[in-house]
Amino acid sequence: MTTTTTVTITPPLLQQQAPALQLSFDPRIQNLTKHGFLFGKKLAASMSPLLHDVVYQGLGLNWGQLRLDSDDMDLFLNLVQDPKFYGASVTMPNKVAIIPHLDYLTPECRDVGACNTLFLRDDPNTPGRRLLCGANTDVIGVRESFVQNVPNADVYENRPAMVVGGGGAARSAVYALHKYLQATKIYLVNRDPSEVEAVMKECKERGYGDKLVYVESVEQAERLEGPGAIVACIPDFAPVTESEKTVRKIIEVMLGKDHKGAMLEMCYNPSPFTALGAIAEKEGWQVILGTEAMIWQGIEQDKYWTGLDASELPVAQVKEAIAARLAELSNA
Repeated sequence: MTTTTTVTITPPLLQQQAPALQLSFDPRIQNLTKHGFLFGKKLAASMSPLLHDVVYQGLGLNWGQLRLDSDDMDLFLNLVQDPKFYGASVTMPNKVAIIPHLDYLTPECRDVGACNTLFLRDDPNTPGRRLLCGANTDVIGVRESFVQNVPNADVYENRPAMVVGGGGAARSAVYALHKYLQATKIYLVNRDPSEVEAVMKECKERGYGDKLVYVESVEQAERLEGPGAIVACIPDFAPVTESEKTVRKIIEVMLGKDHKGAMLEMCYNPSPFTALGAIAEKEGWQVILGTEAMIWQGIEQDKYWTGLDASELPVAQVKEAIAARLAELSNA
């Protein structure tokens, strides 16, 4: 195993930072050959460290990802200078805020306008300097969920697609459907018109919004050609308000059309088996669990961090570990 110089985070530094940030660094950091961070807020339920630990154990690497529950960008940019740092998963509320601090963005990161992965590359012009690079692997998570699980791509290619929701996950879904899954148009369904308007405006500004169609009513949905791919990016709550009930009826209309495709249900917490998923299965659709998107975006991250191809990573072990963790949570 490669030997590297251990960099110690001194107690005075921790004492200075912890009161303000309520941070508690895992003591394993001193024993790891390399370490990364999960950088964001409300991280307790995240399975990201578990996913990556399984990958590193499978590869025989003494690496680990630690939770950094913070939105302090200055602190984070200081911590990434550690020679043992290999990269980070970036989550809310830092996905957009980190972009001005990066030296390079992948096309997906640039076009979606959000970074969920920080990786390092050597600066070709300055020996010893590492470039901070940003990627958006959420897009790849959506793409691979369909590519890896739907046997016949004709089910969704060269047909309309549909995205339910208006947040960051919906933006990544729109981009994946547009760039990789050959959607002819993309229906947007959401309870909040202002969120849909924001998504459409941003996508058009970035050059891939011309295919977007806002579906506002059940009557409009009934007139439209059925989608082949659906990505649902909303929580698993029963509809209460009139706008939520309209969204549910629009989804039911789309699921009930003659063409049956595949639906990626992005919600997997507290359970990947959702009400929308059950409705889709009853209507004859293939349902892809949201854990698939989570797993494939994580595998894409480890491709950046390890330099290995997905075929060289322990994907099967990751799926087993995530399934076991979900089973624990459902039985708790």
